[in-house]
Amino acid sequence: MYDINKVRADFPILSRDVNGKPLVYLDNGASAQKPQVVIDAITRAYSAEYANVHRGLHYLSNLATEKYEAVRGTVARFLGAADENEIVFSSGTTEAINLVAYGWAMPRLEAGDEIILSVMEHHANIVPWHFLRERQGVVLKWVDVDAKGDLDPQAVLDAITPRTKLIAVTHMSNVLGTVVDVAAIVAGAHAVGVPVLVDGSQGSVHQPVNVDAIGADFYAITGHKLYGPSGSGAIHIRKERLAEMRPFIGGGDMIREVSKDAVSYADPPMKFEAGTPGIVQQIGMGVALEYLMDLGMQNVAAHEKALTTYARGKLDGLNWVNVQGNSATKGGIFSFTLNGPAHAHDISTVLDKKGVAVRAGHHCAGPLMDHLGVSATCRASFGLYNTEAEVDTLIDALELCHELFA
Repeated sequence: MYDINKVRADFPILSRDVNGKPLVYLDNGASAQKPQVVIDAITRAYSAEYANVHRGLHYLSNLATEKYEAVRGTVARFLGAADENEIVFSSGTTEAINLVAYGWAMPRLEAGDEIILSVMEHHANIVPWHFLRERQGVVLKWVDVDAKGDLDPQAVLDAITPRTKLIAVTHMSNVLGTVVDVAAIVAGAHAVGVPVLVDGSQGSVHQPVNVDAIGADFYAITGHKLYGPSGSGAIHIRKERLAEMRPFIGGGDMIREVSKDAVSYADPPMKFEAGTPGIVQQIGMGVALEYLMDLGMQNVAAHEKALTTYARGKLDGLNWVNVQGNSATKGGIFSFTLNGPAHAHDISTVLDKKGVAVRAGHHCAGPLMDHLGVSATCRASFGLYNTEAEVDTLIDALELCHELFA
């Protein structure tokens, strides 16, 4: 059974007050809070077990290396990957996607070649491709969502032409909460020889993921949204793509031999992990993923689905709240505006006075904001520790906003 009270007790920050009110943390889409087991692991790693990895033969270096490398297997299990050597560590999804852009796409794409993106993408899955547009003349092709905020896989596949070299798409929108059928996109794209990158920053947080079943060439995750430390993350890259990639960053650990006249590189995944890594960050992420697997991602998904249904019902009862996106697949992410003159920042400020933490702005999704015809929204994003009572607190705070700004 999913014991929400026990889960909440695992997160010490949830017991604090903000502005004299109990904290209601609904900014999980930006970054999630950390359970005590992750905090303890980080403290222990720094206070009793710290050393650099891969470089030393002494006890602490061996211990740190063992714990750090064990996380590769943990990520593989969490993502359903059969081979942990297909897991490349990164500082998060942004670095992971840039790795693909620089290491795989840049040497392979020419002027006029195409990358297909959905209009829902986060800037992390847009800006690296703009670099290729600016510097190499690559063409970015955009696929819109429908009125409910759904992305039709067939619309993505219909955008493919003989010049299409990559599809880069989110698994779950960080603004609309829409869950994309990425497996259908991958199957159709692979049928005509087009690789697919999936941004799993949100998708991996709210549902079980099996990258072998999805079949994407690249699947990126970020640790800080998965209840782990900031500066941690990973990307699953299929072996055939790893073999095609050149290194992104050069330095220690990613080399085999260096001389004055030549350099040879280590085998993947080390080939793409230069320099001293985020040792403690990755160890913390591994503990966070173990925590999630102990809870059971099916259980997390079921809890959040029930919470999303409850929140949708409450928000639907407020005819002055405009929620963006109404997909049948919608997860616990609600971006909204209010009728009247109140800006998203005004709304967020009032909610904060009631202890409710939400995000306000464009959510690093400029093309989607343009598509929706709004400059900014408030976003309440739910996590595994949120409750129906917290939804009620959000609704009460919104009613106060309505009274103030109507």
